[in-house]
Amino acid sequence: MADKYQLNVKVNPAVAMALIKDGMSSNAELLHEELNNLGDGRMIGTLIYERYYLRSGNQGALVILADNLQGVCNIRLVSAGSSNSMIFKVDWGAGKSFAASVAKILADYTIE
Repeated sequence: MADKYQLNVKVNPAVAMALIKDGMSSNAELLHEELNNLGDGRMIGTLIYERYYLRSGNQGALVILADNLQGVCNIRLVSAGSSNSMIFKVDWGAGKSFAASVAKILADYTIE
């Protein structure tokens, strides 16, 4: 089961992605990165991270989507894979913690 979170920030997607990459802890591996400039200042970007969680005993993934297609830069965070059971999808808070690390990095730029 994936956990989904979102926030709006007052910087463009390229800046938001750079802040995330600079602020992400060294125990999270960047698996994929792309930024597409659609012209007229509009952008959409993706970052995909993976991290091992001792609590749940497996790898967790975090997909970060950033775009400003509706004017404001919207960041969507989708955590997945941090549960080690096929039946009971309990990740002991690993997914929420992974997403919270991005929210903390962008806290100074978050729009309420």
